[in-house]
Amino acid sequence: MKRTLLVGFKGKNNTSRILVEQLSSEYLLLTNSFAGLKKDIDTISMDYDQVILFGVDKELSSSVRIEKVAAKDKRKVLSKLDLEKIASALGEAGIRSVISEEPTAYLCNEAYWHILEKCSGRAVLIHVPTIKHADAEFYERMKLWKTQQESI
Repeated sequence: MKRTLLVGFKGKNNTSRILVEQLSSEYLLLTNSFAGLKKDIDTISMDYDQVILFGVDKELSSSVRIEKVAAKDKRKVLSKLDLEKIASALGEAGIRSVISEEPTAYLCNEAYWHILEKCSGRAVLIHVPTIKHADAEFYERMKLWKTQQESI
């Protein structure tokens, strides 16, 4: 069984925080600032087989977006995880997803960049809907997905 660290962002109404707290007792919450999140990421132990970072995208309402790439200083870093397998498992749990090959902007991309670098690509960023669009059914489906991931 793979050892997985779930990562979200701090904030009372942040879907990523709520999600990681519901999915695992082993998680990390990142500070919502560039300097703070880098310090938080530096504390990640290399004992994990993979890191799953959740970020929030206000454009999403009934699906999630799996990010393949992070970019910084005109350099791209790619996830080495099997994103198709992740998308398939999400689908089996009843969650629509798309894999994006375009880096996002701002804080999620910054966090993803540092995590991919620290973990030698053994990470993925999954953007989830805001708390307004994440109902109890969404969280239950994500729990089902997490259970499926653990058995892989």
